[in-house]
Amino acid sequence: MASSGFSWTLLAQALGGVGVFLLGMLVMTEGLKSLAGASVNRWLLRATRSHWSGALSGALGTALLQSSSATTVAAVGFVGAGLLDFSQALGIIFGANLGTTITGWMVALFGFKLQLGLLAMPMVFIGVMLRLFARGRWQQTGHAMAGFALIFIGIDLLQQAMAGYGPLFDPADFPPDSWMTRLELLGIGILVTLVTQSSSAGVAATLTALHTGSIEFAQAAALVIGMDVGTTATAALATIGGSVGARRTGLSHVIFNLLTAIGALIWIDIYNRLLASSFPTAIADDPEIALVGFHSSFNLLGVLLVLPFSRQFARWIERLIPESASAVERALDRALLKEPQAALDAASQVLRQLLDQLLDCVDDLLELDRPPEKGDIERWAHSLGRLQAFLDDIHIPDPRQPGQQRLTALLHAADHLQRLFDRCAEDARRARVARRSPILAEAERALDEAIEQLQQAMEEGDWTRMEMLARELYQGVEGRSDALRDALYLDVAAGELDLDEARDQAEALRWLQRVSRHLYRIAHYLAQRAA
Repeated sequence: MASSGFSWTLLAQALGGVGVFLLGMLVMTEGLKSLAGASVNRWLLRATRSHWSGALSGALGTALLQSSSATTVAAVGFVGAGLLDFSQALGIIFGANLGTTITGWMVALFGFKLQLGLLAMPMVFIGVMLRLFARGRWQQTGHAMAGFALIFIGIDLLQQAMAGYGPLFDPADFPPDSWMTRLELLGIGILVTLVTQSSSAGVAATLTALHTGSIEFAQAAALVIGMDVGTTATAALATIGGSVGARRTGLSHVIFNLLTAIGALIWIDIYNRLLASSFPTAIADDPEIALVGFHSSFNLLGVLLVLPFSRQFARWIERLIPESASAVERALDRALLKEPQAALDAASQVLRQLLDQLLDCVDDLLELDRPPEKGDIERWAHSLGRLQAFLDDIHIPDPRQPGQQRLTALLHAADHLQRLFDRCAEDARRARVARRSPILAEAERALDEAIEQLQQAMEEGDWTRMEMLARELYQGVEGRSDALRDALYLDVAAGELDLDEARDQAEALRWLQRVSRHLYRIAHYLAQRAA
């Protein structure tokens, strides 16, 4: 090392630069999630028809949200809710790995080439003013803009500190390039990511060190590989105590990144030779562009090599982590609570599945006079408890945040679903009475016929039609209830029915009213916001 003195001021500035960079990433990610999180999730789901389209949508989704964890958690939610199978979700996960490299391009192009640090202060001011005084999408845009500007203020601080440290680091003083030194640097890259909890911050610092000449290209490449591997630690820790789907996703991420890292170490020399033959001065003139090109290329190659074998990869992971939880437990993975939109998607899917099962239960009571079995009652009670506890743990305090109205609607729908379950589990005898009563026959038949139509509308995702059918059923039963009750007691007065039988049939009518009302309210909330 050179003999220049150590500067605590420069160290403080470098650490501050990393801190401001991380703060900018957090603020920008929050703003982008508010601005486009729900629509990106819907687009991810629609775009995932194959492993290849899944990888592309995962990469683009991560580039838009600037958060691979948001994309990965959404994929876990889709799997848990039964909207995607595990092998399809792998495409999104692999693509998310590629999407994270966009941060390096932002830093290299805007931070070093365009010197956005000079414009960042006014951008922070404009962004904060929009966040404080604007409304709707402009407010969310201001939030993201302020974060974007903070990223480049952090880069500017880090660049100044690294330039000051430049005389302390002579690349010639480093050990000669070898497999062992590359592995050591890879380990340092992993450690940096573990400490900062952000591979983006490590990549930005590495680009800055390379830009100021503190390290050489091969050393920077090994560090970046290590930072990619380091991101798996957070994913692995997040799966502890999680569902089978979460653990499979975490393990897939770890194995994929380790395989990619092995390939990337081999790719360093190949990439160097290709660059030297095609663009001889690229590394000397634009080392930071060369490095982000390397970062993107080895991640792209990893995706291209693994995707054709994703089904085999998925089956291998499934054998390593076999299924052990119920379908509801898999769907309501607590890891999804970090991403409220993904959690709402999973809860909505579980609610619809339980509603379909309880509709079958009502149909069996009316048509076959068959009450639910004890095992079914216990399973439904457990599933409803899990659903309500899961919804209770989703917190969206700001009414301007997307999803708060949907969460409220789901809470209402789950409450009515619980009451519908009570009618099935505890009042089976009243359904039998309604089925056998000549006076209640028309109302009983209307409910029985409506069930098949409601299930068909739900299967087609036609929530407006489902609400209309449920409303017509409820209004029909409710509108005739007084006349039907009068008819019962007229029969008592005429001596055709004793009082106890009339009371039983009146309770059966009340059962029909309650079931039809709960179905209408559930359909209403699904049509309004919950689905």
